[in-house]
Amino acid sequence: MDTKKRKASPEVAPVLDRRTPADALVIFGVTGDLVHKMIFPALYAMVRRGALSVPVVGVAGSQLSLPQLRKRARDSIRQAGKIDDRAAFDRLLSLLQYVGGDYNDPETFKALKQALGTARRPAHYLAIPPALFPKVIEGLGSSGLSEQARVIIEKPFGRDLASARALNRIARSAFEEDSIFRIDHYLGKEAIMNILYFRFANSFLEPIWNRNYVASIQITLAEDFGVKGRGRFYESAGCLRDVIQNHMFQVTALLAMEPPAYQGYGAVQSEKAKVFRAMRPLQPEDLVRGQYVGYRKEPGVASGSDVETFCALRLFIDSWRWQGVPWYLRSGKCLATSAAEVLVELKPPPQRLFDDSAPVDGHANYLRFRLSPNAEVAIAARVKRAGKEFVGDQRELYLLNEQSNKETPYERLLGDAMAGNGALFTREDAIEAAWAVVEPVLKTHYPAHPYKPGTWGPKQADTLIVGDGSWHNPRRAGATSA
Repeated sequence: MDTKKRKASPEVAPVLDRRTPADALVIFGVTGDLVHKMIFPALYAMVRRGALSVPVVGVAGSQLSLPQLRKRARDSIRQAGKIDDRAAFDRLLSLLQYVGGDYNDPETFKALKQALGTARRPAHYLAIPPALFPKVIEGLGSSGLSEQARVIIEKPFGRDLASARALNRIARSAFEEDSIFRIDHYLGKEAIMNILYFRFANSFLEPIWNRNYVASIQITLAEDFGVKGRGRFYESAGCLRDVIQNHMFQVTALLAMEPPAYQGYGAVQSEKAKVFRAMRPLQPEDLVRGQYVGYRKEPGVASGSDVETFCALRLFIDSWRWQGVPWYLRSGKCLATSAAEVLVELKPPPQRLFDDSAPVDGHANYLRFRLSPNAEVAIAARVKRAGKEFVGDQRELYLLNEQSNKETPYERLLGDAMAGNGALFTREDAIEAAWAVVEPVLKTHYPAHPYKPGTWGPKQADTLIVGDGSWHNPRRAGATSA
């Protein structure tokens, strides 16, 4: 892939100064479910915090009136919570505008340009199905609406390496890379950001954060519910594409990356891309796929479907820091609980001085990052019991608990994109490198194993981790630690 910076041409928009804030937000797909469930509440919170004061122009194919759009916003915010700041709510409604029209029709983009008025640096958010990305981006480019603008693209970024490259080519035909913000809401979570901070704000970690002291790393992202009527979508995606290639790989990159060379999101993005390029391409033997019993009865699901609702894999990162250290990633629906957790297991002491110092339940000392539903950072270490005998227990020391009044992911990410801060977004080279890792097993894999809802997936997943202990199963929210 050619990663050299392209020279400006008449067809390519001028580069937008990354420090210049956007002076308008355009939301394509403003009548869709994503906007109703997530975006309107986020916009309300942004206005309430004083983080949003520019026009918000909604675009969709429906011929709505502006009062109807405002009613949708009101209903959305009420469903998400209560309207507890009437002045902020009224300000949000005053910022809203609406343009209805077909994305294939140039007149729609002319109407959008008129609605933007004097705004010259809009941020265009594509909250639309991926099939519509190319048409909207081309419309923005041909109408001149990409000049000095940003585009925010909702995941998925392709469904394989070829489609990701094609989407990147289309996006780059109208926008420079620094003006493209590929949004993955998972990266906006406070607990995910804390991984980056915890790693590089504390000096005690660096000496042990490598192959010499780390035995293995597990990442689990579990959901205790099924596809919730989205069977048709899941048939086109599956767990590997929907969760692992993006959410879980991003968490992996934050854990595995080298220290950035300087303060700035460009340095973080470069180090994350290096991790993806160092990942060993997956082979069928590295993967266990599962499907919960009852999935085939979901609307839109084929009667003989082999799509995975569970996926576990063994991954290696062929870098100086992580050579030989196995990474175990696991995600699925209809599992025993809804939780996301990272377990960094350390190697046991080189000499066993005490009879009871063997790993507990297969786990030696470890660091644990709880990502959801509550946030925790914990360190597990052995502590001697009172008495003459040298026996003890492994206990956890909690370093962080859930923080109140935090921003929601979409508040943070939309605000960052409008401000030109790309730290929590994904770059073109990283997207393509991540797809290259999973490309060998997208079509070549073993059949999915059935598993009962409420379990931790098919038993075959245990074979991946033989020799490195056992899977760490996150506790239910509110459960106490040993």
